[in-house]
Amino acid sequence: MLSASPHLPNFPEAEGQNPASTVLVSKALLPLPSIPAQSNLDGIWLTDDLLFQHQRCQRRAFLETYGDLEQRDPPSDYLAKLKQDSQAHQRNVLAEQFAHRPQYARRDWLRGAAETQILMARGVDRIAEGVLLVELENGLRLVSCPNLLIKQPGQSRFGDWVYEPADVRLGKRPKMDYQIAVAFHAYVLAAVQGAWAETGWLMLRQRGTYAVNLSETVPRMQEILRDCIQMLLQPEEPEVFIAHNRCDLCQWFSHCYGLAQQQRHLSLLPGVTPSRYVHLKALGLTTLESLAAANPKQLECLPGFGLPVARRLVRQAQAMLHNYAIADGLEPDQAALSEQELPTASVELYFDIEAAPEQNLIYLHGVLVVDRIGETETFHPLLAHSESDEQLVWEQFLDLVWRYPDAPIFHFCPYEVQTVKRLGEYYGTPSEWIEPLVERFVDLHERVTRVAILPVESYALKPIARWLGFNWRDSDANGAQSICWYAQWMATGDRRYLDAILRYNEDDCRATYRIKDWLVEFCQPHRNKPRLP
Repeated sequence: MLSASPHLPNFPEAEGQNPASTVLVSKALLPLPSIPAQSNLDGIWLTDDLLFQHQRCQRRAFLETYGDLEQRDPPSDYLAKLKQDSQAHQRNVLAEQFAHRPQYARRDWLRGAAETQILMARGVDRIAEGVLLVELENGLRLVSCPNLLIKQPGQSRFGDWVYEPADVRLGKRPKMDYQIAVAFHAYVLAAVQGAWAETGWLMLRQRGTYAVNLSETVPRMQEILRDCIQMLLQPEEPEVFIAHNRCDLCQWFSHCYGLAQQQRHLSLLPGVTPSRYVHLKALGLTTLESLAAANPKQLECLPGFGLPVARRLVRQAQAMLHNYAIADGLEPDQAALSEQELPTASVELYFDIEAAPEQNLIYLHGVLVVDRIGETETFHPLLAHSESDEQLVWEQFLDLVWRYPDAPIFHFCPYEVQTVKRLGEYYGTPSEWIEPLVERFVDLHERVTRVAILPVESYALKPIARWLGFNWRDSDANGAQSICWYAQWMATGDRRYLDAILRYNEDDCRATYRIKDWLVEFCQPHRNKPRLP
């Protein structure tokens, strides 16, 4: 067993493990996917990284294998920062206790595998950044690079010990794609050492050590592995599908997005999820024109639809096809929102926060004060120049908003309200300051999506404001870039990074202001505005 460490958690035997009964397996007995004899995969390396990409996006794995790498975007500042943070976290964890490292050049998998097996045969307690390799028929090689291999009692072809794999991850939760990666490590490791590991491990930044149940995860991993091998066997480019929650940081985004725009692909339509698209495709509804002309009742019985979803998807296609906003479910003379739901006041506040989630830090409260009587617009950037300033700018925010006790506070999405509640609790702010403050918040995202269907690809702030003609002074600025700018400010003290953050945040506030004024006009009675019967 491993010795205790005040920093790096122990990796105890899995519950119920009997080291003496560890089953020995040979490479021939390992249930690897069969490959047709005529297939030629010589020279293809199926790595844990490729499998990780495949389970998130088959198209990305295909492009990484067969695509023109010159078509990839350069890594964004935020993606580069995530990679640097992840590598720094791995170095910190691996430095806490001694581990042997095989010596090999980057991506020299054959040398890395040979050096790793030498260490495994010696029975060293820990191996950092090792390489596990299995060569299948027809030239396909499975390559696994766990962050750690940890020696445990048992029986393997090396002696009376076995190794278990562990991955160090920056994430806070044991996501299934992380667990699948560990299962792949264990899968290849079984072929190398001739014995199955009882447990695999995830070492998460905040949660600590998490035991991966291999008996449950390996079968799921095998299905993904078979699917990935099938993709490699039949190199036909998968259909493009844009899902911003998984595509925005991908280096193939511009390439795929350009194709989707050319095709006017339905994945660019809000509400068309991958599972819904499968059903639309089965009905032959793969174009804006066909979906816009569809009868919602034709779709309501499909899994994941229902009549409200079906109606909105059809209207969304109509809005996109004709480039106009549609009033959602309103009678001709009906006002969409009441004055209480969408107030207009002599003074209005527009609020946007910038935060660094990894540090759990709110570093900017941006407030645009619009005085409609005095016809003035004043932007207040309440900025934390360091992490220790968070409470100071929180108190400055409270002082500012309570100078205008009757002013509604407009924001976009629930994050600002959630953050105000959290900061109020964290800093012990009296509830009589927070509760009436929260009642003044008006979430414009909720109002827009409740009453309007817009010709936009997403109901986020930027697509809506840009459709209304608003443009950010830094066209590529976004929340992720703001985080990078703040990290660069902290590292360098260069005021230009702060200025970029302030421009971006002020533009967010002004975009929110633009949407609010548009929504007020839109919410007048809809006698002459497009709508479905």
